[in-house]
Amino acid sequence: MSAAAANSLYAGRRRRNAIAKTLALAATIFGLGWLVLILGVLLFHGLSGLSLAVFTENTPPPGAAGGLANAIIGSVIMTVLAVIIGTPIGILAGTYLAEYGRHDKLSNVVRFINDILLSAPSIVIGLFIYEVMVAPMGHFSGYAGAVALAVIVIPVVVRTTEDMLTLVPDTLREAAASIGLPRSLMIMRIAYRAAQAGIVTGILLAIARISGETAPLLFTALNNQFWSLNMNAPMPSLPVVIFQFALSPYEEWQKLAWTGALLITVTVLALSIFARSLTATRKQ
Repeated sequence: MSAAAANSLYAGRRRRNAIAKTLALAATIFGLGWLVLILGVLLFHGLSGLSLAVFTENTPPPGAAGGLANAIIGSVIMTVLAVIIGTPIGILAGTYLAEYGRHDKLSNVVRFINDILLSAPSIVIGLFIYEVMVAPMGHFSGYAGAVALAVIVIPVVVRTTEDMLTLVPDTLREAAASIGLPRSLMIMRIAYRAAQAGIVTGILLAIARISGETAPLLFTALNNQFWSLNMNAPMPSLPVVIFQFALSPYEEWQKLAWTGALLITVTVLALSIFARSLTATRKQ
C-alpha cells in the first residue's frame, strides 16, 4: 500500500472516530441535560415546601396545611418489612444458583423466571398480590403492600447474590474443601464474606427500586389520610400520597407532592451513591 493510500485510510478512520465521539458526547449531554432539568425542577418546587411540619404533621384535608409524617412512616415500615421478607429468600435462591446448582437445568429455569420478574411491570405484581391476599382477606392492608414490594426485592437480590458469589475465586472453595470444611460452612465463612459488599449493594439497589413504587401499593395498601401503624388495615405511603396530591387541584397538596417527590429522589440518589461506593471499595 502506498503512502498516499495509507494516509487517506488513516484520515478516513480519524473522521469516523471523530463523528462517533461527537455523537456519543451529544447523546451523553442530551441524557444528562434531562436529568439536570428534572433535578432542577424538583429542587425548585420541592425546597419551597420543605419544613419541619413535613416530618411532624399528617397529610392534611383539602385546602389545609399539613405534612407527610404518616406517609413517610408508612413507607418506611412497608419497605423495611419487604426487605426483611425478600432479602433472605433472594440470598438463599442466589446461593443455590451460584453454589449448588450452577449447571443444573432447574437453575436455568430459575434464572429465566427471575429475569422475567426483574422486568415485570410493578402494576402486574400489585394485581397478583391483590388476587392472592387482598381479595381473600376482604380489605387492603400494609401487609399486602409489604409483600408486593418484597416480590420486587427478591429478583434483584437473587441476581446480585448469584453474580457476586460467582466472582468468588474457585481456589477459595478448593482450599476450604482441602481442609475438610463442609460446603455450608465454606459458603457462610468464606463465600459470603468475600461477596459481602456486592450482596449489600444489591440489597441497597432493591431498596432504591421499591422506594418510589406506586402501582403495587394502589392495589394492596391503598392509602390512609390519618396516622396508622396497623399493618392489617389500609396504610399511608409516600408514593401513593404523591400520586394523589399531584393530581389534586389544591395548591397545598401540590406543594406537598413536590416535597415528597424531592424526598424520595434524594433517598434513592443517596442509596445509589452508597451502593456505588461499596462496589468501588470491593474492587479496591
